[in-house]
Amino acid sequence: MNSIVIVIPTYNEADNIQPIIEAVLALPISTDILVVDDNSPDGTASIVKKLMERNAQVQLSVREKKEGLGPAYVDGFRWALDKGYDYLFEMDADFSHPPQALVAMHYMLEQNKADLVVGSRYKKGIRVRNWPLGRIFLSVGASLYVRLITGLPVTDPTAGFVGYKTAVLRSLDLEDIRFKGYAFQIALKFWAWKKGFRIAEFPIIFTDRIKGDSKMNNSIISEAVFGIIAMKWRSMFKKEKHE
Repeated sequence: MNSIVIVIPTYNEADNIQPIIEAVLALPISTDILVVDDNSPDGTASIVKKLMERNAQVQLSVREKKEGLGPAYVDGFRWALDKGYDYLFEMDADFSHPPQALVAMHYMLEQNKADLVVGSRYKKGIRVRNWPLGRIFLSVGASLYVRLITGLPVTDPTAGFVGYKTAVLRSLDLEDIRFKGYAFQIALKFWAWKKGFRIAEFPIIFTDRIKGDSKMNNSIISEAVFGIIAMKWRSMFKKEKHE
C-alpha cells in the first residue's frame, strides 16, 4: 500500500475513467486510486474492475444508488482512513483537474508547508479554459459569496481538487457534513480552517470537460447559497458541530 490515495467520485464517466486512472498512475509519485462510483448505468464500474485485474493500485467502491458528491466522498474518506493512508487527494474524473499538479500538491503536504492544499482556479487570476462567460461569473461570484459569508481565506473555496493530510479528515465529524453537492467542498475547508489547520493554494489551469455531462444543477446551487449561511450561523454557537 502507498502512503497516498486519490479518491475519484464517478457517475457516468465511462469515457473518462480509464484515461484519468492511467494518467495518475503514470505520475512520478506512487499512489493508490479509489474510484467511488454512484452506481453509474453507463458501465463505469465495469471498466474500473478490468483495470483492477491488471493493477493492485486501483480500487473500487460501488454505491447502491446515486446520492451525490458529498456522500460518495464520505464513503471514500472512510475507506481511506480505515486503510491508514497519510495523504488523500480528491479530484474529478473528467480531466478538469490536471493530474500533473498532484506532484506539487503532494510535495507541499509532505514538506509540511500546509495541512490542506487546494488546486485553485483563482489564486493567480482566473485560470479557466473552455467555460462560457456565464459559468465563469457564477463560479467567481460563488467564491466571493462564500468568502464574504464565512471569512474563509481561500480564493477558490468551491474547488474540488484538494489534498489533505489524513489527520485533517480524522479530526472532522464527516457524518455531520450532509451537503450533497459542491457545498460539501466548502464545508470541508471551512471546518478544517476553524480547527486551525493550515490551508495553502496551488494555482492550476482548470479545463472544462470534453467528454461526459456536467453534474451542476439548480439544486446544487441552492444548497450552496442557503446551506453556507446556515453552516456559518451554526458555527457561531456550536463550534464542536460540523454541517
